[in-house]
Amino acid sequence: MDQILFALLNGTIYGLLLFMVSAGLTLIFGMMGVLNFAHASFYMLGAYFAYTLEPVIGFWCALLLSPILVMGLGVCVERFILRRVHAFGHAHELLVTFGLAVVIAELVKMVYGNFAVDYRVPAELSFAAFTLSGLDYPFYRLFMGAVAVVMFIAVYLLLTRTRVGIVVRSAIYRPQTVEALGHNVPLVFMGVFGIGAGLAGLAGAVAGAFYTTNPNMALELGVMVFVVVVVGGLGSMGGAMAASLLIGITNSLAVGSDLRAADVLSLVGLGDWAEQAGGLLTISVSSLAATLPFFIMLLVLMLRPSGLMGEKE
Repeated sequence: MDQILFALLNGTIYGLLLFMVSAGLTLIFGMMGVLNFAHASFYMLGAYFAYTLEPVIGFWCALLLSPILVMGLGVCVERFILRRVHAFGHAHELLVTFGLAVVIAELVKMVYGNFAVDYRVPAELSFAAFTLSGLDYPFYRLFMGAVAVVMFIAVYLLLTRTRVGIVVRSAIYRPQTVEALGHNVPLVFMGVFGIGAGLAGLAGAVAGAFYTTNPNMALELGVMVFVVVVVGGLGSMGGAMAASLLIGITNSLAVGSDLRAADVLSLVGLGDWAEQAGGLLTISVSSLAATLPFFIMLLVLMLRPSGLMGEKE
């Protein structure tokens, strides 16, 4: 029972981390219709900026300044790169952002080397939140989850309870009307892209101290983030949260499970047949854990192509 509780906690925290990264991508796509392949690179830059700034200004100041730097970089990317190719369609945007992701990864390797850096949880946050069955649960995991929850609440309130949010949501569906009312729609787009990049940078600054900060971290998480956005529904912030938790908890429970299809079939007297047949019937769920998110995505696309909370066209 304790193992299941730990798996649920780890899965929830991992899911919240996925949300922290995917929230910015969801916001950008919902606003601009841009699937940014370089989004996970902003997550990586947030971790590296925090690692660089921490010895100079301390962990907390680095945690605040890193997302701002990433946001500024995101603003420059939208203004000087994406805006020039936006009129040519999604294919050009995908190619440009893919190329940008490669460039960022290579620059990181040139500056920091092709190995993990020593970015660690600060001493004041490195303690056990509680002990269960003799196992300590790190407080920093709970801290990451708390930051993700605060981020979700802040973005939700910004979009639904403020004048800025009204302009942003209106510009998604009626950009010409919003522009006719005197609002600078390109400036709104640039701001949204910058905020989306900043959210990813915050995720990297927070998570990079607990997980490994290395030049491959964008690649490791990037694919999973796109799965979350597709499963949740392109442009849906609530869907991104639901999909993140679903994938995080499912993956965590699967990793710790030795259950096999043969074990289930043995309950109806077909265990010997399953053992003889072999193949998928004798593979444990833990061996398939890495593929489960993609199976969930496939299932959702088959049953509800718009995603869990996406709007049907």
